[in-house]
Amino acid sequence: MNRPDAASRQARAEELAERLAGRPLVLVGMMGAGKTTVGRRIATRLNRHFLDSDEEIERAAHMTIPEIFEQRGEPEFRAGETRVIARVLKDEGIVLATGGGAFVNLETRALVKEEAISVWLKAEIDILFERVSRRSNRPLLKTANPRATLQKLIEERYPIYAEADVTVASRDVPQDVVAGDVIDAVLTYLKRQD
Repeated sequence: MNRPDAASRQARAEELAERLAGRPLVLVGMMGAGKTTVGRRIATRLNRHFLDSDEEIERAAHMTIPEIFEQRGEPEFRAGETRVIARVLKDEGIVLATGGGAFVNLETRALVKEEAISVWLKAEIDILFERVSRRSNRPLLKTANPRATLQKLIEERYPIYAEADVTVASRDVPQDVVAGDVIDAVLTYLKRQD
């Protein structure tokens, strides 16, 4: 398949920005799916502000995610995550990358479904594991067998992520390609809603 030229890509991005009419675009999926990297590229193409919910949580708590998990536990982290996402979804014209567990939370999922268009970046375990192995700041993977833990999270979370409005494959290609796939998929989804 031929890659669309720059003018065509820009025209689709402008059309999507217009159809979204300020409504937030929220990326969900497993850690390592590329939500932050792809989200930044989408925000640039749509001329929107990019936010990462984990960064927003750290800013609000004045602690890192691993510190929050260690000192306050996962339930307190999830409660703070829901509060932060509820706050940032009030902003117009954003692209929001959420943490891997955010959309799993029923309250957070309901907020996202009510206020935004949700996109699941779905990736296979081999890609996810290779990506998350590069960083040591994944509290949920600090186990004796991180790959088995990741597989278990996939089994638990993928049926929930499937509730997102749109699903796009995150694969081993340049993230600009995946960003273009997201723009095309959301545009198609919104045209079907007309």
